[in-house]
Amino acid sequence: MFLSILIKGLVSGGMYAVLAVGFSLVFGVAKILNLAHTAFYMTTAFLILFGTTIIGLKLSLAAIFAIIVTGLLGIVCYKLCFDRVKVHETAVMIISVAIAMLLEEIFLLIYGEQFRIMKAFIPGFIEIGGVRVLYQQLFALGVSFVTLICVGVLLAKTKLGQAIRAINQDSEIANLMGIDVSRISLLILGISAVLAGIAAVAIVPIVMVHPLMWTDPLVVVLSSVVLGGLGSIRGSVVAAFVLGFAETWVVFVVPSGSFLKGAVSLTVMVGVLLVRPEGLFGVTFEEERL
Repeated sequence: MFLSILIKGLVSGGMYAVLAVGFSLVFGVAKILNLAHTAFYMTTAFLILFGTTIIGLKLSLAAIFAIIVTGLLGIVCYKLCFDRVKVHETAVMIISVAIAMLLEEIFLLIYGEQFRIMKAFIPGFIEIGGVRVLYQQLFALGVSFVTLICVGVLLAKTKLGQAIRAINQDSEIANLMGIDVSRISLLILGISAVLAGIAAVAIVPIVMVHPLMWTDPLVVVLSSVVLGGLGSIRGSVVAAFVLGFAETWVVFVVPSGSFLKGAVSLTVMVGVLLVRPEGLFGVTFEEERL
């Protein structure tokens, strides 16, 4: 059981971490609470399905096509929707939910409510200590870790990363220093959508594809960002793995745990907001405690 929890916890945590990093980047740079983030994850899954079944593309080509289209969708959503009202946080949240529900309804109309299974990129399995481990699980784990490393390198070693970190710390000062905050925010929405697409490519062959598949990851991503600290990339990654293992443990150990795993993330999120609102790695603002 321990090995099963370890493997599935790492796979789930890796997917949640990639999603949480994208969500955290958008919030930290563009100051947008994009609740449609996991809807981009769902969109990639259905685009892969469309590419393989309707267009007849190979699975790898369909995945690349889906990620590119999802990235462009993120840019379009920012330009047409978020950029106009980004100073109004409530309006941004409402619009993001509307986008997610619109995408959900589109896929419901096209594909219906049926659950679909996608082919694995790497079929087959190996047995480790009597536990069957899918090659697709190892592939998903590898994709997640490589993606997180690439994001880390981007933020630490490139000029774009320096601009992102500067805006994250103080957007007004960054703007005065000549950094085009609006342009960087546009790029971040695209990068965030691409990260959601990569998470889908890694994990979708292991789970079911359906038009409501964006809701459960959204709860975990929000909980990860709150637990790690709003705007903290490192905190989001750590929290995502913590919640991934917590959910997996509940599924394996608690009777009917698969129905309770969502409650784990919600409980953690509410508890952190009540006890330590800044999260594990967030910044404490003393004026907010007065």
